[in-house]
Amino acid sequence: MQRRAFLSLGALALGGVHGGPATADEGVVVIGHPGLRGLDVEALRRIYAGRMVELDGQPLRPVQLPAGHPLRRRFATAMLQQSDEDFIAYWTVRRYIGKGAPPRELASVAEVVAHVQSTPGALGYIDSADLRPGQQVLLRR
Repeated sequence: MQRRAFLSLGALALGGVHGGPATADEGVVVIGHPGLRGLDVEALRRIYAGRMVELDGQPLRPVQLPAGHPLRRRFATAMLQQSDEDFIAYWTVRRYIGKGAPPRELASVAEVVAHVQSTPGALGYIDSADLRPGQQVLLRR
């Protein structure tokens, strides 16, 4: 297990693909607190890897759904291009070597939406079907 975690760390750092290729439309939308500007996939990967902690001087506060959640798995595959298990392994190693903590977990999509709307610098992901008018879309896939 430990070896796999180190391999995953290297793969994410190098932009490797562990979760297989993402399809063109996974139906995942990254939303952000009003005022955050749009992101590209590389910036999003750096944010969720803990390598990008601010944008335009604003501290970033990424959130995620619990491990094993079907939308979290789709997000990991479509946006991070890795499996949820590899994402967990990456953060296990990173936390162990003192390089931060993974994005905060929230229990539901409703909690993600509420947190993103009320917390400056917050961003999270939802299913495209849950997108409502007025939500700040940072990236869509």
